[in-house]
Amino acid sequence: MNLIDLIKRFRGKLSVALSLVVIENVAWILEPAIFGGVIDAMIGRVSSTGLRPQLFSFDAGLFPLAVWIGVYAINSGTGVLRRIVDQKIFLGIFTHLAADVARIAKGQGHSVSRTAARAQLSREYITFCQYRLPEILEQIIAIVGAMIALAAFDWRIAAACSTMILPLVVLNLLYSKRVSISQKEYHDRYEDIYEVFAAGDPERVKAYYTALARPQQRIANWGAFNFGVMRVVLLAVFLVVLYISIDLNPFTTGTIYAIVAYLWTFVSSSEYLPELMESWTSIKDISRRLHDEGDDRNRTPVYQPAHAEAVEEVH
Repeated sequence: MNLIDLIKRFRGKLSVALSLVVIENVAWILEPAIFGGVIDAMIGRVSSTGLRPQLFSFDAGLFPLAVWIGVYAINSGTGVLRRIVDQKIFLGIFTHLAADVARIAKGQGHSVSRTAARAQLSREYITFCQYRLPEILEQIIAIVGAMIALAAFDWRIAAACSTMILPLVVLNLLYSKRVSISQKEYHDRYEDIYEVFAAGDPERVKAYYTALARPQQRIANWGAFNFGVMRVVLLAVFLVVLYISIDLNPFTTGTIYAIVAYLWTFVSSSEYLPELMESWTSIKDISRRLHDEGDDRNRTPVYQPAHAEAVEEVH
């Protein structure tokens, strides 16, 4: 069992869920440009007549306003529908997945504790498909859509944003490599959770969760490093874009609004990539576990008692 097999098996249901994601986010990425047109239409009326803009006056921008409301309605309506449909789809998929994990574990002779833990870990498949796959699509649509929109305003803006692609790729490859090691350690320890509680020793539980927190903290530290470096790069990009937009072009107020909106979309989507990489490395490790045959030689050791009466320390 792996993620590709799961996607193939439930491709019909997943196609419905992901189609709603695409419709919702294409509508969302169109909104800033359309709303910028509404702003310019209203400001244009003030400039030409000196009158206070009337929102529903045709010459003040009724048509672009109607278009924006329509796009907003598509975005919001599809979002509501998706949140209803998703639960029905993914709860059903997890029911099948948990049964498959139990069947595989029984064939491989795993203990009840490890089988239960792996069934719980396998829920990350559902989390990935329900949340991460849509988020990946959202970020792709956001980044590509923002780049296209920015290039339409001025190719130099898009070129400035593209300069961060190389550091973004390098940082995320390094992040993925480091995080995968910590993910394996975390999952190794997590598989012993039921045995730890079955022992009925509060000190053992405390030591267990202390050890369980260590790989999670290392993942957080690498995420913080990745975030900090990217923020420095993004600051430079943002300043260049502002210079191009304000000093080199006679852009209207609405256009500047749209440019800033698309720039923030590009920035926020880029910052979200490490979290998606973390989820992907976790899924790969869980897939490996569900395919193994019970060989524990490469598992992280959980306890090594110092002596018979000592509290078992976690390494």
